[in-house]
Amino acid sequence: MDVLLIIDMQQGLFIQPRHQDAQVIANINRLAEGVRASQGRVIYVQHDEPGSELEPHSPGWQLHADLTPAPTESRVRKTACDSFLGTELGFLLAEQAVDRLLICGCATDFCVDTTLRSAAGQGFDVTVLTDAHTTADRPHLTAEQIIEHHHWMWRHLSLPEGRSVTLLTTDELLTPPQVAAAC
Repeated sequence: MDVLLIIDMQQGLFIQPRHQDAQVIANINRLAEGVRASQGRVIYVQHDEPGSELEPHSPGWQLHADLTPAPTESRVRKTACDSFLGTELGFLLAEQAVDRLLICGCATDFCVDTTLRSAAGQGFDVTVLTDAHTTADRPHLTAEQIIEHHHWMWRHLSLPEGRSVTLLTTDELLTPPQVAAAC
């Protein structure tokens, strides 16, 4: 079973511009639809940060208005970059056999990266959707440079044998491979 983990796609994080945010949100919605259609599971992660734009239950803490979550989909609340640390995520994933953990969301260089590394370290077969995560420009790098850097890092992570991080676009994941016709 595929499990789609949508990290920190919250209103308050989109006050500042995010790299290709409209396309990222559209791709996340397409991914969620595809995972649902294949009987997979979609889990939304929300960051709690009291006193900030991510104050729990505030307008900024809510999922981005352009996302299309199903009412029955799980939500996980976290207080650190790692979506596993001190949360029920591990228990939710243990409820079924996870073939692939699909990761997307915000921000590439913080919670997406930390969660991806944690998941890979815990033995999950991780797939990151290269066109379904985003970040903002930082003082030293543009968002595009940060994303490019992280794609390179994830391709070259040193993991124990049998563990991997795969990078795919939304189209690559959602388009089934073509089977060659027999002659």
